[in-house]
Amino acid sequence: MTHAQDLWNWNGHAVGWSLMGETTAPFAVLLIHGFGANTEHWRFNQPVLAELVPTYAIDLLGFGRSDQPRARLKDEAEQEGSVHYGFDLWGQQVADFCREVIGRPVLLVGNSIGGVVALRAAQLLQEQCRGVVLIDCAQRLMDDKQLATQPAWMAWIRPLLKTMVRQRWLSTALFRNAARPGVIRSVLKQAYPSGHNIDDTLVDLLVQPARRAGAAEAFRGFINLFDDHLAPNLMEQLSLPVHLIWGERDPWEPLPEARRWAETLACVQSLQVIPGAGHCPHDETPELVNPLLLERLAMKEPTHRGA
Repeated sequence: MTHAQDLWNWNGHAVGWSLMGETTAPFAVLLIHGFGANTEHWRFNQPVLAELVPTYAIDLLGFGRSDQPRARLKDEAEQEGSVHYGFDLWGQQVADFCREVIGRPVLLVGNSIGGVVALRAAQLLQEQCRGVVLIDCAQRLMDDKQLATQPAWMAWIRPLLKTMVRQRWLSTALFRNAARPGVIRSVLKQAYPSGHNIDDTLVDLLVQPARRAGAAEAFRGFINLFDDHLAPNLMEQLSLPVHLIWGERDPWEPLPEARRWAETLACVQSLQVIPGAGHCPHDETPELVNPLLLERLAMKEPTHRGA
């Protein structure tokens, strides 16, 4: 079985990626991590899927082994090498990777914000995308378009919140505190309610990229995304099949919202709930998630409906 890691040059930035499996199959899988994670977060999934099809994983710009360019907010002046972190940037990165490196039809699998990235990339790829699997996809409750769903006091504090989090000194301080091993382990205990697979390897794969000089930049860009794509809006425009896998006890992305997507969005073909699992069931309970992913690989190529 092929097992490779490499860097790909995208718009002058180095992007980390990995591949497992033989590259002769007619289609491939691309795994897209969530916020703060990287290709290694698919440690229990990539080798299993690679037994059937070539399985790629990618580091979004700002994470993992990829470059960490300076964050530029929407109303800030452009500086050489700076980027506006967001779902258009990451979606274009993934779509270009699929075209230039994978070069064949692809099934996109995304966890958390990686799910929103997968949906945006699917829009751009059109016929090259076979479908999307969302694992506890980010609902992005802090987006301005979600304000009506939030408590009334959120409307009062939002202007102050926006003013504060755009300050680079503050976002950097917040990130440095959050990136400490003890804090990461504490957050993982929330994200993985069963406690399964919270080990030193997991903590280390999250800590090491966070120690790089530019690691706080993607954090600053992300916490200032108050007006960007929402998953349901992207799915309303998709003619591809979308499948949902959700941890029953996800503390951050409520299961009832996933049920609403499954009931109201035409592209959603299935919702499968992982008992007792949290925000990252692919890593917490891979023995339950991998069979569901393999099931998606065994399905015939989808028929694209008119957009």
